[in-house]
Amino acid sequence: MKIKNIFFKKKKHISLTQIYQILGLNKNLKKNTKIINIADLHNASSNDISFFNSIKYLNVLKNSKVKFVISEKKHLNIINNYCHPIIVKNVFKAVSLITEIFYPNSLNDAVDFSLSKVNKKKYTKVEFGNNVLLGKGVKIGKNSIIGHNTLIESNVHIGDNCIIGNNVLVKNTIVGNNVRILDGSIIGKKGFGFFPDKNLNIRYPHIGMVIVGDNVEIGCNNTIDRGSLSNTIIGKNTFIDNQVHIAHNVKIGNNCIITGQVGFAGSSTIGNNVSIGGQAGISGHLKIGDNVQIGGGSGVIKNIPDNSRVMGYPAKNIRFFLKENK
Repeated sequence: MKIKNIFFKKKKHISLTQIYQILGLNKNLKKNTKIINIADLHNASSNDISFFNSIKYLNVLKNSKVKFVISEKKHLNIINNYCHPIIVKNVFKAVSLITEIFYPNSLNDAVDFSLSKVNKKKYTKVEFGNNVLLGKGVKIGKNSIIGHNTLIESNVHIGDNCIIGNNVLVKNTIVGNNVRILDGSIIGKKGFGFFPDKNLNIRYPHIGMVIVGDNVEIGCNNTIDRGSLSNTIIGKNTFIDNQVHIAHNVKIGNNCIITGQVGFAGSSTIGNNVSIGGQAGISGHLKIGDNVQIGGGSGVIKNIPDNSRVMGYPAKNIRFFLKENK
């Protein structure tokens, strides 16, 4: 389900002519089409623009409603079968430029200067510790507890019966009911997205959110990055141990158990009922199926089908791993 972005203000539309100009492309258009937004292939509507950078997303492209797609020349013939290609040399740089035009303040959210002391008359059914600061438009459900020195930035939604620990930062996030976020966690900061350059690295805008389902527990000192174009999602009843990093656009299913010091690279999808042992690493843009068990210290570098048990680096069927390492 597509959720309205409540954290970043967007321009109403940009013309297709403007987009070609921004990308440095010469194109004579018979009709100057209005583009409403930029979105990933999953969420893009027929009035949006999106991008295609890997053949692994071909099925997503086939089912997308989008009409205009930014891509490289090598994918031209593929895209021509489904929509109108906009060919560039560097897809992610082009997407970054267009995203920043749609969302002019997307790179300027490091500090929320609207934070102020709690108005306890407004939150009569919430218990606050000392030195809590809230931004504008924050919503906190009844019977929730917010710990000492915690910052909750503008427009964040927190559900009923939640416990947010001490020294926590929550921004660009929607939190469900009965959620616990333990001490020292940072939820909703921008992802680690940039274009390396010898003189000046170019930062990539992140306009997505973090969405935390009901009955989730997030351990101490976790960092969960918000999405770039899509959202980072933690499914209901998932428990996450301490010192876990979840990068932008990661989607974790329901009823998962993730133990300490696990790291998820960006845009990977984790199924339901998945268990991951300590210090495992999940590479980016992977799909981990339902009911998967990943042993501690494993390095996952390819997709894992449903009902698998893997271990090692690269992660392989646990029976083969144990046989090879007797």
